[in-house]
Amino acid sequence: RAVAMSVSHSSRLNKLVREQYVRLPQDGLVQVTYVWIDGSGEGVRCKSRTLDKEPKSIEDVPEWNFDGSSTAQAEGSNSDMFLVPVCMFRDPFCLDPNKLVLCEVLKYNRKPAETNLRHTCKKVMDLVKDNHPWFGMEQEYTLLGINGHPYGWPDNGFPGPQGPYYCGVGADKVYGRDIVESHYKACLYAGVKICGTNAEVMPSQWEFQVGPCEGIEMGDHLWMARFILHRVCEDFGVVATLDPKPMTGNWNGAGCHTNYSTEEMRREGGLKHIEAAIEKLSKRHDYHICVYDPRGGRDNSRRLTGHHETSNIFEFSAGVANRGASIRIPRQVGQDGYGYFEDRRPAANCDPYAVTEAIVRTTVLNETGVETKDYADH
Repeated sequence: RAVAMSVSHSSRLNKLVREQYVRLPQDGLVQVTYVWIDGSGEGVRCKSRTLDKEPKSIEDVPEWNFDGSSTAQAEGSNSDMFLVPVCMFRDPFCLDPNKLVLCEVLKYNRKPAETNLRHTCKKVMDLVKDNHPWFGMEQEYTLLGINGHPYGWPDNGFPGPQGPYYCGVGADKVYGRDIVESHYKACLYAGVKICGTNAEVMPSQWEFQVGPCEGIEMGDHLWMARFILHRVCEDFGVVATLDPKPMTGNWNGAGCHTNYSTEEMRREGGLKHIEAAIEKLSKRHDYHICVYDPRGGRDNSRRLTGHHETSNIFEFSAGVANRGASIRIPRQVGQDGYGYFEDRRPAANCDPYAVTEAIVRTTVLNETGVETKDYADH
């Protein structure tokens, strides 16, 4: 008996028919899809327009606007918001010469929208550019059917206990690999700095990694990778959730482990700089927890329990090769005496701009306490 998987109606449309139209010539005109973060701080929105020639750089893409009252970003009586292009990618859905363009959102008075966390992140990254901060972020996510149930799980019950699924192979071990591989290829085509992928510990949970990226580039590339993931999932009729704990009980949560180094950490003898940075982080744990998910730590409190390869949200810890610590120093780094470290606290639904900015503020700009410094006048 065939089992009906819970997929969307639009995914059942004949995709071969679409291919006929996608490949029609455009006579020099270009479709540009503007992508932005909405008022939730987690969702992405998009809309497209035609340009009369292919943009060669981000400066060639004009500003645009949208109705912020429909994205929880403005009142209906004053709803126009500005879309300011900041980073351009090739479009893996409409193909060359078409583009995907990530945008910052500005309010009517040209001040950043509340969920535009890129604005201050860019200032901080510009301040520390001589330190060359590198990041690599490991984005975990869970595939759900359109009914909100993990994709491939039994309708009435659960799969077998965790153990065989991590980096698994086989129809009884992993669900949705077509989506994962399509996303990987789409990111490579787009120019996103995706560097790997694997099946995760919970069945239907996956991870992709983006990096190494320097400074503001980390947030730009991870947000575009997320947009492409949601767009690929749309074609397959399933949903990718970044919820940090999509299933209660004895199942792993989903994080966005953040690997980080400065130039001095990557040099011979850099371990002492890594240890100094970890010491600074240890004294600012509460601040970091507050910015490592969109709800001030409430989302992460469901995930950071001290179980399922996590640290306890109330305690700071660090160790070599310890996946139950807040900060992990890879074993190879401990042996070599230089390299990078991994902050395992950020939730899967974190804003990468907020995470990377916080790490730099604490480890390079030597901020302390829960307040952040405004560098606008410097």
